[in-house]
Amino acid sequence: MSSKSSSTIFSTWIGGYEINKHVTNPNIEVGDFTYYSGYYHDKHFEDQCVRYLLGDSSSHSVWESGVFGDVDKLIIGKYCSIASGATFMLAGNQGHRHEWISSFPFDYEVFGDKVKSGFELAGDTIIGNDVWVGSECVIMPGVTIGDGAVIGARAVVTKDVEPYTIVVGNPGNAVKSRFTESQIEMLLEMKWWNWPIEVLQANMDLMCSSDIDGLYRRFLQFQDMLKSTDE
Repeated sequence: MSSKSSSTIFSTWIGGYEINKHVTNPNIEVGDFTYYSGYYHDKHFEDQCVRYLLGDSSSHSVWESGVFGDVDKLIIGKYCSIASGATFMLAGNQGHRHEWISSFPFDYEVFGDKVKSGFELAGDTIIGNDVWVGSECVIMPGVTIGDGAVIGARAVVTKDVEPYTIVVGNPGNAVKSRFTESQIEMLLEMKWWNWPIEVLQANMDLMCSSDIDGLYRRFLQFQDMLKSTDE
């Protein structure tokens, strides 16, 4: 991690900014309240954390030309916390086919018209809601991280992560679930991240606790109202 003691973008390591108010790449989608705290790397989320995604400042004109067609997207849900220096790898296999004799992406202008494109899409990289992404972790292309998951600092995530699972290490290993199976089922049913702000405000006493059963009882009381606002 960088030893910088100050940042020109972030005033302190304590805070951050809401990502969807800063992103310009059309292939990045970020939900409300999700924030990036990048004090120690002193770059904006899009510049520091997102790699090899067409539509950024260095490739925007190429993307607009339509030469490359569809690309995998980075989709991040609501209420996520992303720590300084996290990395989201995009662009599928970046043209490297390790099962071919050579993984080198040969240029047809140099090596002739028998060159085949080695590019393969990996699928969108999807980060659920209420996910905590630790400092300098790496999320590989096409991975889906479920709601409520926690990715430890410098973990390398190469496969999908189940909701409310804690992942650490390289390669990333699921070490435990945050809650019991029945509690996770309740949380996934409630989808609190889709609740109106005023409903969340009224339930902050339970949101800031481990009383999932209590929150679920309240949810049952007003679920008819929530159905009209649930996505």
